Amino acid sequence: MKMTKEGIQMSDERVFATYLIETPYPVEKAAEIMAGEQSTGTFIAVPGETTEIKRQHRANVVKIEELDSSITPGLPECHLSKGMEKPVYKRARVTLSFPLHNFGHSLPNLLSTVAGNLYELREFSGLRLEDLELPESFSKKYQGPKYGIEGTREFAGVYKRPIIGTIIKPSIGLPGSGYGPLVRELAEAGIDFIKDDELCGNPPYLPFEERVRIVMDEINRASEKTGKKVMYAFNITGEIDEMKRNHDTVVKAGGTCVMVSINSVGYSAVTHLNGYSEVPIHGHRNQWGAMTRSPFLGMGFLAYQKICRLAGVDHLHTNGLNSKFAESNESVVTSIRSLLTPMFGGYEAMPVLSSAQWAGSAITTYQQVRSLDVIHLAGGGILAHPGGAKEGVKSMQLGWEAAEKGHDLEVYANKHHELKKAIEAFGKK
Repeated sequence: MKMTKEGIQMSDERVFATYLIETPYPVEKAAEIMAGEQSTGTFIAVPGETTEIKRQHRANVVKIEELDSSITPGLPECHLSKGMEKPVYKRARVTLSFPLHNFGHSLPNLLSTVAGNLYELREFSGLRLEDLELPESFSKKYQGPKYGIEGTREFAGVYKRPIIGTIIKPSIGLPGSGYGPLVRELAEAGIDFIKDDELCGNPPYLPFEERVRIVMDEINRASEKTGKKVMYAFNITGEIDEMKRNHDTVVKAGGTCVMVSINSVGYSAVTHLNGYSEVPIHGHRNQWGAMTRSPFLGMGFLAYQKICRLAGVDHLHTNGLNSKFAESNESVVTSIRSLLTPMFGGYEAMPVLSSAQWAGSAITTYQQVRSLDVIHLAGGGILAHPGGAKEGVKSMQLGWEAAEKGHDLEVYANKHHELKKAIEAFGKK
């Protein structure tokens, strides 16, 4: 800490933010515009921006790594000065540092700084927040995942292998009378984890409390029969007070997980939920595509997952390999690994793999990630298995057995009909 002449304490700590940028202007000039816009400057010098204020509060350009260039802009509406009729759009990776005392230990104000008006600056035809490096002092304010990987395994009763799960389908519209038989079938099949779809929150045709009662009745009944209690992630997404009521409803009924749509409720709402949650928080990232699908806009997962972990999610969706979504396998693998990488010496969250997953997905996943600490969700890969849900669950377990032991999937399937049927049904698609 340091003191100003006014006697105000200033922290020496800084936040480092790394961006991918594209601009027709000199990269150094563009980087300085970014730094000024998100700290003490504006489009023109103002009397109040003294040398002392700039010294104490201005963002600094720490590093510039020039990349390739293009004659076509990544994004439209980039401003061109006179004499720039045929501009070359230069790309670079830029790291800025921001004084922590500009915003303090506050996720909302941190985001306003590192991902605020930057995206609208007219000098850029591309700008994307790729990563964040935060001072460890953030951990004093934000406790991060309360249960994480270890706590999730304790609630689920699953150790030394992935947690195998599925999603209620159809996503929306399933009546209460349809939930009981489906949950019963899955629970008796030996599933570890079931989640609501993000589309089903508290719909008028099936109020939340009624859904919880129906589901937990079946889970508890199956638990008495099998000795295993399925973890069910109930979607409690809603207004702040509604989320608290929904959480309490789940806990009172004996539920062991709640799900929240992070981008719908906001990081502060997740932080608030984490303050009182008595069960793991399953973080769904729906709307993520709008934030990341353009390579020249939005945010990369390395930055996003750090914010989500600070806010307190215990699980976070990453997509799965060879999924139905527009994300490369390389990106998915990087996302999974990032969640398993310690932050402030801990803060591990469980990656959630989903989308077009089946037993064979385990092979490539384990080869790339080399970790069993994942929740692997298969909707059709379990529910549409030719032998029914029970064989679908078993096929997923066998897929991971083969992956961990280094067996060829088809050879291993010769000894296990559940796996063989899965290959026949999903392996050629």
